[in-house]
Amino acid sequence: MLLTLAAGCAPRATTNRGDDALGARRTPTFPAEWRFRPGARAEFGREAMIASNSREASEAGVQILRAGGNAVDAAVAVGYAMAVTYPVAGNIGGGGFMVIRLADGRAATIDYREVAPLAATRNMYLDANGQPTDRSRVGHLAVGVPGAVMGMSEALAKFGTKSLAEVMAPAIRLADEGFVIDSAFWRGLRSDSAKNVKYGGAALFYPGGAPLRPGTRLVQKDLAATLRRIAQRGPREFYEGQTADLLVAEMQRGGGLITKQDLAQYKAIWREPLRTTYRGHTVLGMPPVSSGGTTSFAILHMLETRDTLPTFGSAAYAHLFAEAERRAFIDRNTKLCDPAFCTVPVAELTSKDYARKLAATIDPQHASRTGALMQAPTGLHTTHYSVVDRQGNAVSTTTTLNLGYGSGVYVTGAGFFLNDEMDDLAAAPGKPNAFGLIEGEQNAVQPGKRPLSSMTPTIVLDPRGQVLLVAGAAGGPTIISGTTQVILNVIDHRMTLADAMRAPRLHHQARPDSIAYERNGLTPAALDSLKAMGHGLEQRGSMVNVNAVMRVRGGWEGVSEPRSVGAAVGY
Repeated sequence: MLLTLAAGCAPRATTNRGDDALGARRTPTFPAEWRFRPGARAEFGREAMIASNSREASEAGVQILRAGGNAVDAAVAVGYAMAVTYPVAGNIGGGGFMVIRLADGRAATIDYREVAPLAATRNMYLDANGQPTDRSRVGHLAVGVPGAVMGMSEALAKFGTKSLAEVMAPAIRLADEGFVIDSAFWRGLRSDSAKNVKYGGAALFYPGGAPLRPGTRLVQKDLAATLRRIAQRGPREFYEGQTADLLVAEMQRGGGLITKQDLAQYKAIWREPLRTTYRGHTVLGMPPVSSGGTTSFAILHMLETRDTLPTFGSAAYAHLFAEAERRAFIDRNTKLCDPAFCTVPVAELTSKDYARKLAATIDPQHASRTGALMQAPTGLHTTHYSVVDRQGNAVSTTTTLNLGYGSGVYVTGAGFFLNDEMDDLAAAPGKPNAFGLIEGEQNAVQPGKRPLSSMTPTIVLDPRGQVLLVAGAAGGPTIISGTTQVILNVIDHRMTLADAMRAPRLHHQARPDSIAYERNGLTPAALDSLKAMGHGLEQRGSMVNVNAVMRVRGGWEGVSEPRSVGAAVGY
């Protein structure tokens, strides 16, 4: 079969700042109807750069950097500011993961994922007929014990240079004095209104029953008071103090499970970073209970078995990427879970020998079938931010409430939304969760278990060992796809960061057995070739919310997701 090479990267030398030690960037060719044109400029900073889904949050981090803070100080400042300005996903009522790489070569990861309450039971989300309900997604029972406050505080204590009060000051000011919401904020409130109006946040965010309008100044006095208490008394205030009392009272009001014991026992976990190489670059990723590092590494390793990748945008490239993803996601969905509850074969899954065996099963002309490969039964409202400082320290952080505004539950008197991360456990093993992922018994609900996550905070070093790229994404399982594709766009396709972020994206998660692609992101000829190869195809709108920073000649470039809201801010 002749595969249509529909689009690609023209090997045109440029004089862009995006040129790096490996040579000139190349200008890609995107499909004619694709929403973005190549050649856009990224934000540039000679000293430092932050990219996030909130301009106010990025500016809060830069404020800390200008005051002498390092990348970890700034990352914590951004995280708390996001809880104020981007409450659809930014949070103190959820959790996340952070990958840190210091200029002296040290690297670390911290897991502050939520955990199932001690009173959680395996079948708590099933109805009388054994069918899953929405209780794992909406309302008080959906909430896992939050980890964000503990995780950010421990990262700051270990690697930061500023006090908690200093890095939280911008967030407290934003909550106290308010900020003007935009149309994207309003659209988020409107889309989640059916859930949110049931709970305590309705009075503030839906006055008179309607979402706040664009142009409104949002002042959050209860949240400001909560942040001020944490800044003054440390993370234990959230887990054992007045904030804990308010959270538990909210649980009791709605029949939730989290108790003072759950909160007092919560621990963030420092884990050994995953580390691999890809075409001479070093890649640092997050180990389980995140599946992001393991799955992304497996995809990269399979693709690395090819000396070069097919032309960007071609059917051959889409086929190869999708088949590698299919195999990596089968392992993700059947072999990964909280390592405290099962043995996770990380060494095998991230082995290049294992990847070669998987890659050898890819037929270059025909699509596989997920069912034939399976060896065992089996939102987009997360947010990511990337930070680098003038010393070359880098932090990649992904944090989440899971679905938009999490469970919808708002802690009355404390001013923040709570997650619905219990849906990331297998509420009904063998049946799809909110993101269509079908996971097995290893991820079933158990007290104290951390839900498997797709978050993929990643740092890429160039062949000289310097930070090249800091990236990560929001979007459920498409996080893995989006983050990996930006890496491929930069390393293999030689795109500038701006083009790498604007390029059309693909996704294949094994089940459903189809390639998801963005509208107009593949040419008609490429689609015809993929159909002829046996692929199912699913057209979507915008897919994956990535925020990234890249080293370039003379400094750093940053790009916030062009499909979404936010800003890259540097100096």
